[in-house]
Amino acid sequence: MGEEGRARRRNDEDTGNQPVARWLAHDRAVTVAIVALASFEIINAAYGRDTGDTLVAAAKDRIERALSATGEGEVLREGAVFTLALPVTLDAAHPLITAIEFALAQPFLVGGTTVHVGTRIGVASGKGEQAEALVARARAALGEARVLEGATTRIAPPAPDRPIAQLAADLHRAIARDEIAVMFQPQVAFANGRIVGVEALARWRHPELGELGAQILLAASDRADLGIALSDHILSRALASVAEWPDTLAHLRVAVNVTAADLARPDFAARFLTRVDASGVARSRVAAEITEGGLIDDLDSATELLTALRDGGCHVAIDDFGTGYSSLAYLTALPVDYLKIDLRLTQSIVGDRRHRVVVEGVIAIANALGLETIAEGVETEEQRALLEARGCTYYQGFLCAGATDVAGLVRLIERV
Repeated sequence: MGEEGRARRRNDEDTGNQPVARWLAHDRAVTVAIVALASFEIINAAYGRDTGDTLVAAAKDRIERALSATGEGEVLREGAVFTLALPVTLDAAHPLITAIEFALAQPFLVGGTTVHVGTRIGVASGKGEQAEALVARARAALGEARVLEGATTRIAPPAPDRPIAQLAADLHRAIARDEIAVMFQPQVAFANGRIVGVEALARWRHPELGELGAQILLAASDRADLGIALSDHILSRALASVAEWPDTLAHLRVAVNVTAADLARPDFAARFLTRVDASGVARSRVAAEITEGGLIDDLDSATELLTALRDGGCHVAIDDFGTGYSSLAYLTALPVDYLKIDLRLTQSIVGDRRHRVVVEGVIAIANALGLETIAEGVETEEQRALLEARGCTYYQGFLCAGATDVAGLVRLIERV
């Protein structure tokens, strides 16, 4: 049987963006569904890697058989996570997603052992959107499905179609109306699998468009020239939340993002430390994460400010490390506690040898300099195992959880 009328099969090197981009370019509606086997790590531990591999292959076969009825679509696998790229509307995709849920809920017979797995599915649909943004919305929905009790499938809200200029105008009111919320994504230690910290992530709860992610929020803030005001607001909200955390979370450190606009303020370090002290959160629990792009313009000034933060008792990190052109220069000049490996590198290390070599090099250099490393965007067991074998210190990503609120964070801690 040819490809027509069947889901085309792809190997682990595919990212899912390629077919999505192809169909979007032809002005077609596209639905992306990311399916994760919820109990896979437990099954691997209980029955062994061979049983786990056989189970994943059987699950992929069931998904492809369900998808064959659509005539078009692709299934792309990475570990125990499957990305379905479908050139159909959300309404047309809904029966298929329901069928896949049902198919995967049935027991698997693997080597004489009956195995039951749960599923979590994140879905996003759109037209005229960037492929990367559409896939990212599906990933975010999967992260919510993983942390919400009883939620098997989560559908992402529509991408906003409001012009960025209008969103910029809306943002002026959003800060005053306290529409900018702060969520927290866990950071997990490879050494023991425990959550040791979180990154504070902003979400815009727009009264008309629903929840908007950080990418749209930052684009609107740039257009409205509100970068500093937004950064101050997010820092205040994050610290206020941490100060009220229950004892269950009292051991966690919190990382907050620092922008290029922040570093351009000569008094930034003093203002940052004053805000931390006023919140009642210990300085040792706070980390400032600075993207590489925020450091390039004035490295000497950045060094002075970050030294003041670090001498003041806070931690300092370089975010998205490995994507800029001056990465190695930062290591010799800046007072840094840890490096965050960019998610675009992390998510391609299984199938892309060049990216894997870069990541291995970053981890080796960091270890030699006595720095810790955090890998962003870890979504599969294969990625986690490879990073752990190379000596990475921590990871964050949907393999543990997406951004969650305080109640969700407590549930995650208690589950470990």
